[in-house]
Amino acid sequence: MALTAETESRLYRSLRVAAGAAAHLVALGFPAAVAVLARPGSSECPWGRGRGRGEGRISQRTSPCPSLAGLFSWHPLLMALAFSFLMTEALLIFSPETSLLRSFSRKVRVRAHWALQLLALLCALLGLGIISYNKHLNGKGHFVTWHGLTGLLAVLYAGGQCAGGVLLLYPKLMKNWTLAKLKLYHATSGLVGYLLGCASLMLGMCSLWFTTTVTGASWYLAMLCPLLTSLVIMNQVSNAYLYRKRSQH
Repeated sequence: MALTAETESRLYRSLRVAAGAAAHLVALGFPAAVAVLARPGSSECPWGRGRGRGEGRISQRTSPCPSLAGLFSWHPLLMALAFSFLMTEALLIFSPETSLLRSFSRKVRVRAHWALQLLALLCALLGLGIISYNKHLNGKGHFVTWHGLTGLLAVLYAGGQCAGGVLLLYPKLMKNWTLAKLKLYHATSGLVGYLLGCASLMLGMCSLWFTTTVTGASWYLAMLCPLLTSLVIMNQVSNAYLYRKRSQH
């Protein structure tokens, strides 16, 4: 029996609410799990002389850090906080179904979005600086893996995106652009930056550190976390801007 348009609309809305709620849980749960695994401040480096997933067997579990105690352990936590928790919540603020601030005015939500994005950028910059300094102390190459290159690009992109957001706070700076067009470009370019951040997290889960600690079904479950939030954010931005703009033509 065919569903009525009203029933389909309710079903679709229910699915979006469920997906948004799951995204909130994943956004918080993933960094919490990384914090347990990384043990920030610990003086052990969870890597050996082996290679990551798909690059051969791991030969050692941990080894003493030749660098500052616990330096590396802050990198995965800061990056997970930046791209999994803070940036995801900054975007979910504008979700019509699952925003934690949906009862507040749009002005309040925009300010909260800005604050979370700046915190995300700060965490990302700290994470990038820590891993760069750690590699310098250990005499290792900088940005020689796909994870490193994607992470660098994601952090730089996030900085540019935050700078571009100033144009939405002060649209008079772009007199030849309408506010609607600025919002569209900011949202779509922000989606690209968010996907870059999620891609960096997923590549990081293919690294030696993560594959040493997380194996089997747990590894696949962890990989689903940024994938789920990416799909939810993509659907949110598409419905808010891309599909609506297409329907106006």
